[in-house]
Amino acid sequence: MMKYSSGIVAIVAIGLIVYGFIILEGNEAIAHKFIGFGTVGIFFIAMPLFLIRVSKGKNVKNYMLNEENIKKMQGKNLEKTDNQ
Repeated sequence: MMKYSSGIVAIVAIGLIVYGFIILEGNEAIAHKFIGFGTVGIFFIAMPLFLIRVSKGKNVKNYMLNEENIKKMQGKNLEKTDNQ
């Protein structure tokens, strides 16, 4: 269920945005509300659901940009000196 929830929310949010643009000429105040709710749905509901699903079981420390990971990306040896 979690696999499809972010996709369903994203499709509904895009539908709200499209519907808001369709009715924009007739009722501007309600059209802006539909567009706003669609945008909120994408950025505050669908995106976090997607990120939670994709990052489940992964170590965040592997993706942080620190000196050790930079050296790994550059292919340099990890040598500790006396002053570190």
